[in-house]
Amino acid sequence: MSKKKLRRIAEALERIAPVPGPVPDFAAADAFVWHVEPDRLEPVAKVNRVGLPLLIGIDRVRDILLENTLQFARGLPANNALLWGARGMGKSSLVKAVHAEAVAQGHGLKIVEVQREDLPSIGRLLNLLRAASARFLLFCDDLSFSHDDQHYKSLKAVLDGGIEGRPDNVVFYATSNRRHLMPRDMIENERSSAISPSEATEEKVSLSDRFGLWLGFHPCSQDEYLAMIRGYCDAYGVAADDATLRAEAIEWQATRGARSGRVAWQYFTDLAGRRGVTL
Repeated sequence: MSKKKLRRIAEALERIAPVPGPVPDFAAADAFVWHVEPDRLEPVAKVNRVGLPLLIGIDRVRDILLENTLQFARGLPANNALLWGARGMGKSSLVKAVHAEAVAQGHGLKIVEVQREDLPSIGRLLNLLRAASARFLLFCDDLSFSHDDQHYKSLKAVLDGGIEGRPDNVVFYATSNRRHLMPRDMIENERSSAISPSEATEEKVSLSDRFGLWLGFHPCSQDEYLAMIRGYCDAYGVAADDATLRAEAIEWQATRGARSGRVAWQYFTDLAGRRGVTL
């Protein structure tokens, strides 16, 4: 066999099973992002997040997720968590905030962000983390699966762990706008065309059942929306009288056609800029 053919075979095998990168220095940061081709964990010097006290209107789910996270950080049993529901209501912000709170309390908890499209590599990531002494919160933001999407099968390695089991030092949090992680029309189409409708979607729908915690996020009221903005103003020292803030915030909400924590932050960002305050 020629050297050229041997090199092509070697390159093909390397693509199938990438050569593992160097073991990262987990003491270098509290947050990392998982990348593939080649596999590597890149440290994040500064995480984009807001403080836990600024997350208003989600008290119940905040307390549940914080307690679950602190249990895990202390080395106690904890559940994987699915945060689902209304857009812009602080799902990903809450995950990052509870991690920051755990770190602030002196726990050496690391957060690792994984992109949905990189889920097929999750087994390699788990093998890397399994050997580490630190504890890790894997985080996948805006998780959902479309028609003929097979990535959900890779996720089972995190939730169930296969024959090896999920590493004791790893917990998985995901956010999604969908409670069952897949479009409703996909569920109905598979049920209607299957010989056994109940079994046709069981594998995919049951994926969400593998999360021990389901935390629902719902649209906020106008009072909660205004309280969010007032909280931002107080935290960042932006002066605004109640009447002006209320009138402008309601007008801002009307132009967006929605009311949420994200819209509240967008209005506040505009207000801070007009007041000359740096965030």
